[in-house]
Formats: sequence, structure tokens, C-alpha cells
Amino acid sequence: MASFEIHIKKYDLFTADGLNEQNSPPTRIEALFEACFHLIEACASKEGTHINKHQLVRPTLLRHHTILGEGSEEVWRAFDELQNQIRPGQAYGGRIDGEALKRAEQIAAIIKEACDKVLRKAPSGPARNAVSR
Repeated sequence: MASFEIHIKKYDLFTADGLNEQNSPPTRIEALFEACFHLIEACASKEGTHINKHQLVRPTLLRHHTILGEGSEEVWRAFDELQNQIRPGQAYGGRIDGEALKRAEQIAAIIKEACDKVLRKAPSGPARNAVSR
């Protein structure tokens, strides 16, 4: 299981790629998706839980409400939209869409806000830099 620190480091790296305007919209969306996953994993690690795969975010948050508390449903729904609606069309389909990138940035901000609340309460949990501009 990766540590909290590793998940935060990956979150920071993927966030930087997601915000880098030199990258294509599909690359930025993929990076924001990965950043969100690692931020959620960082929160889970504070509870001693490991999600392991992005497909397990929803079932893990449903099963372990204490990971994100009241933000659980909003986070899994937002992550689900990014994972199942936005990302596939950009990464695998024929779309290259600036509007999808804007929505991915909004979702990243929603997830960051919910995770920041949890990480501020956790011992040694740093508040992270903003995901969206």
C-alpha cells in the first residue's frame, strides 16, 4: 500500500500536468483524473484504507463513510462523472473538447475541496494547493 506521502506527491505531479496549458486537453483531463484518484487515496490512507484501483472509488467510499464523511457522495459522483463520462471520450474516443477540460477542472476542484476538509482535520494532513485556477 502506498503511503499518504506518496499519494500526495503523485497528486501534486499529476495536478501540475493537468494545469499545464502546453499539454493537450486529453492529456490534461487524464492528469486531473489521476490527481483526483491519488488525492482520494491520500484521504483513504489516513483511515487505514487502500482503494487500489480507480474503479473501486465508489464502492470504497460507500463502504467506508468515514474516509470523506459528509463529502463522500459528492466526491464519488464527481469522480464517477470524470471517470465514466469525460475521460473515455477524450482518451479513447474521437473528441478533443475544451468544454470537457473545463468540466474536469470543476470536478477536480470539488474533489479537492472535500478532501481538503478531511486532510485539515487529520493529524499531519496538509491542505493542498488549488487544483483549478
